[in-house]
Amino acid sequence: MGTPTQNAQLQPEPSVPHWGSGLRIAFRLCFVYFGLYCIYTQILVGLISVSQMESFDLSSLWPMRQITFWAAAHIFHAKLPLVYALTGSGDRTFDWVLAFCLLELAAVATAVWSVLDRKRENYLTLYKWFRLFIRFALASQLVGYGMAKVIPLQMPFPRLTRLLEPFGNFSPMGVLWSSIGASPAYEIVAGCAEMLGGILLIIPWTTMLGALVCVADMTQVFALNMTYDVPVKLFSFHLLLMGLFLLAPEFQRLADFFLRNRAVAPSTQPQLFRTPRANHIAVAAQFLFGVWMIGTAVYGSWGEWHTYGARSPKSALYGIWNVDELSIDGQLRSPLLTDYDRWRRAIFEFPDRVAFQRMDDSVAFYVAVININEKTLVLTTSSDKNWKGNFTFQRVAPDQLTLDGEMGNHKTHMQLRLVDRSKFMLVNRGFHWIQEYPFNR
Repeated sequence: MGTPTQNAQLQPEPSVPHWGSGLRIAFRLCFVYFGLYCIYTQILVGLISVSQMESFDLSSLWPMRQITFWAAAHIFHAKLPLVYALTGSGDRTFDWVLAFCLLELAAVATAVWSVLDRKRENYLTLYKWFRLFIRFALASQLVGYGMAKVIPLQMPFPRLTRLLEPFGNFSPMGVLWSSIGASPAYEIVAGCAEMLGGILLIIPWTTMLGALVCVADMTQVFALNMTYDVPVKLFSFHLLLMGLFLLAPEFQRLADFFLRNRAVAPSTQPQLFRTPRANHIAVAAQFLFGVWMIGTAVYGSWGEWHTYGARSPKSALYGIWNVDELSIDGQLRSPLLTDYDRWRRAIFEFPDRVAFQRMDDSVAFYVAVININEKTLVLTTSSDKNWKGNFTFQRVAPDQLTLDGEMGNHKTHMQLRLVDRSKFMLVNRGFHWIQEYPFNR
């Protein structure tokens, strides 16, 4: 009888799963392309979870910026220079050309990789680590965007200037932002759905459910971006693709359960390590990283809520003020003013800004310095450095304000009356369980 060592050597080795050539090529392409896309977009910053690095953008640095500029000029014949500074838009010409360049680089890398590594049976080890990377890359975005809705920041309640703007002047994106912002409860529910997807992705054994929630969320987000012209179309589409990548190994099981009425076997997704102890440590590390990611999102959103959200500082003269009387150099109907120049309302919302609505409903914004103790108001504008407005003000009653001073070297007098914000139907309508008739105004 042989020794235990000899017996162990006689045991057959486990069979090595064989991936077809199509599956291997598809994995190589996904590995390179999604890896590059995560590195050269905001996903990298979200994955690091450091709020101070929000402006960090590798795509604007050498060599990717030069590659993108070259492709834009020589392949797409785009006018240079391209806008590559962070503008809040994810659909700049630079972004589309960048995605094209990354796809071309991934295709070339996949071709070379396929030739050099054509004899490999599978990529199980690389796949399980890349799957972990995609899980957390996708979770970081869901958690970040979700928390910006749970604490209503992404779509704030319509500002005072929005309440005065004619609906026909809204852009499609403005309609979407204002309609969701007007219902904070809906925004919070939408944020909770995104947070749920992110949290489920963090937990290893709920990855499939998290991917399903993610695909549902991103399908809706992508549809809204496409139909309301929101400039995050390209990015949301990639998040949808990443969710489908995580679901791809489970398509057969999902089809058996939902379509074929067959018994579904347990998932065969590989463990990261061979020993239970190492896998337990890996799960604990994933939990800790997930907690850090969520905590960073909560901390950042809570700070922003008090910086520029609903809890942010308000102007000392906060409110919408109707201009009841305006005189220039002592004349109520001054020839110096056209209807375009005449102010109809003054809107004080932020401590350092003031907006004036003209007679044609257009709005002009000014930098404001308000000294509540000395009762002075100084206005400047970035469009004309020589223009300046200096006023003293008297609030003779809570709803009455008088401004006296000079504006553009002309003596100016204004009498203003405060508008009751609560009288706007969008503000006071609220929620009703019972409605005998639709209230669609």
